[in-house]
Formats: sequence, structure tokens, C-alpha cells
Amino acid sequence: MSIALKIPATSYDSTYNTVHRSDFPALLQTERYMRRSHRFDEIIARSEEHYWNPDDPDYIDFSTPWDMNQPLVPDEFAPELKTAIGDKLDERQKVQLINESARWCLCAILHGEQGALNLSASLCDILVDPAAQEYAANQAREEARHVHAFSNYVAARFGGRVLPVGETLGKLLDSLVKSKVVYEKIVGMQMLVEGLAMGAFTTLHTKAYDPLLRRTCQLVMTDEAFHHKFGKLWAHDTIPCLNPEQHAAVENWAAECFNILLFNLVNPEQKKEIYAQFGLDWQSVNSAMMEAFTDADCRADLQQSTNIFRVLIKTLLKTGIITDRTRPIYAAWVDMDELAAESDRMVGDDIGEEGIRYLKEINAGKRKIVRKIS
Repeated sequence: MSIALKIPATSYDSTYNTVHRSDFPALLQTERYMRRSHRFDEIIARSEEHYWNPDDPDYIDFSTPWDMNQPLVPDEFAPELKTAIGDKLDERQKVQLINESARWCLCAILHGEQGALNLSASLCDILVDPAAQEYAANQAREEARHVHAFSNYVAARFGGRVLPVGETLGKLLDSLVKSKVVYEKIVGMQMLVEGLAMGAFTTLHTKAYDPLLRRTCQLVMTDEAFHHKFGKLWAHDTIPCLNPEQHAAVENWAAECFNILLFNLVNPEQKKEIYAQFGLDWQSVNSAMMEAFTDADCRADLQQSTNIFRVLIKTLLKTGIITDRTRPIYAAWVDMDELAAESDRMVGDDIGEEGIRYLKEINAGKRKIVRKIS
């Protein structure tokens, strides 16, 4: 969209409708306030539908007990147990490894939510469209809520012992937050990271044994579905307008991120702090994993609708980022024709909508109480 604003050409990017983050005066242009799009009106208006408070037990009670001698999640969350490593552990240690693997996963999610919070706030510095800027501000508030909620869960189940961010995830989040390139921020966070998150939350909500973990994931998903939708709306409006060189840059960067995440996000080196508790070194675990699991096993896992990488690929495909040029990269792992034939609905949408109905009932009751008091 062309914006006839008095912004220096060195600051304004017409392709992505952004300004340099140091150019705050550009956002004070009087004409800008009246050039608000209506593309994001619905998801902005629905923000109140999915309000919740992690400290209010009416929404979620983090004092709900759980016997930590029992697994929080199924053993599939600790694939190491299906290798020779499992033979070295007794039954108690196996349960501990499952729960420590869950802690590793949830701490990665916690770090991811912190990254999403900072990135959303940084979008407010560069987006020219007041509607997009308002949505980014709303998302920053909601990501702060997720940091709060997962901090509460780690406190409730693991005594507040947060694991450090893995090298792969930490580098990606750092590059996204600091990037001066808007497509890296939005494609990277709203589509790649949020896509991974929706897959992870759906899997946890569906399979976790701990009802507190299932509730936490569902409430977060009531927000995340909208965050993911913002990325798709932005992409549907922006990607078709890119020239071939610009599209290639976005497409190449998305493929590069996909490969980094696929081959490094969950590899044993990232979990070496956990293995040390059991007297294991990550190199021996890595050797056992490589012996036990093949590329064929990986491809089989990616066929599951909730697989985090399958969700990611579907997002990129449905928004037109993947073309024939990079399609083989993804086709090596999933059936691209099958993905293309699926509807635009994303895995987890139904869970999020069920959560919104739950929140509407609670919030309606709370509004009645407020009206009586006033």
C-alpha cells in the first residue's frame, strides 16, 4: 500500500510499510494516524474474548498437586528411552528422565514466549499501519501473560528451576528480536516460532497426563491462534506484492530457518544439562539416537498432524512462501500435495476455540460481579 507521508526514503520501506526503529518522528506524522487499515480489526476486537489471569485460580489453579514420582507426559517425550540409553536406567530414573525432558521442553517454551514478547514490542517501533501496531502491542501484553503462566508452571512442578535456553533456540530468538529486517521478524516469529508453538501446545494438551499442563497449554493457545493468524494475514497481504528478488530472499531465509530448527532444535547436545543428572554425556546419547532412529523414522513422525515441523511447513506453504524452487527441501519430509489439499485451519484451532468458550463464561461472571460492586 502506498503511503504519502513525509518520511525520508532512507527510513521508510514501502514494501513492508515500516520505518527504521530509530526513526520515531516518522510515527508522529499527522497523516499516518488516519491511514489505518482494517485488516486486523477482527483479531484486535476479539482480544477481550480470551483474557485470562495466570494468578487467578478461577482461570487456572497452579496449586493443583501432582506426584512427581509419576510421569507428567508419555514416554514418547523422552525418545532416548527407546535406545540403548534406556537399558542403563532403572524405572525410577526413566520417570525422572521423562519429567526432566518435559522440563526441558517447557523451559524452551518459556524462553520462546520471552522472545515473542520482546519481538512484539519491537514491532511497535517499526510498523507504520496503526492497526498492525495496535495488534503488536496487544500481542506483547499476551506474550507477557504466557511468560507469567509458564513461570508459574515451572515453579509448581519443578520448584522454579528454569533450564538455560538451548544454543539453537537462543541464537534464533536473539537474531529475530535484533533483526532490522521486518520479514525476518514476522515470518520468523509469527509464522515459524508460533507455528512450532501451536504444534507443541496441541501435542501437550492432547497427550500430557498432568491436567494442569493441559489447561496451561489450552489457555495459551486461545492467544496463540490469533498471533499465528496475524502472521498469516500479514503474509497474505505482503507476499504476493513482492518482486522476484524480494520473494526469493524471504523464501531462502524461511528454508534456512527450517533446516536449522529441524536438525538442531531437539538434538541431544541441546539437552546435555539433563543427561548430566543421569551420568550420561550427550555424545553417547547422540550416538545411540542416530543408531536407533533413521531419516525414515523422522519422516514417519512428520506425518502426524500435530508434529511441530509439519505445522511449520503447512504455514509456509499456505501463505505462498514456498515455491517450486524450495519445495524439494520440505518434500523430503512430508507429502506436500497432501498439505496443499488441506484446509487453512491449523492444528490446535479447535482446542483454542474451546478454551475461548470456557473463558467467555468465566469473564461474563466476573463482569457481573464488577457491575454489582460499582
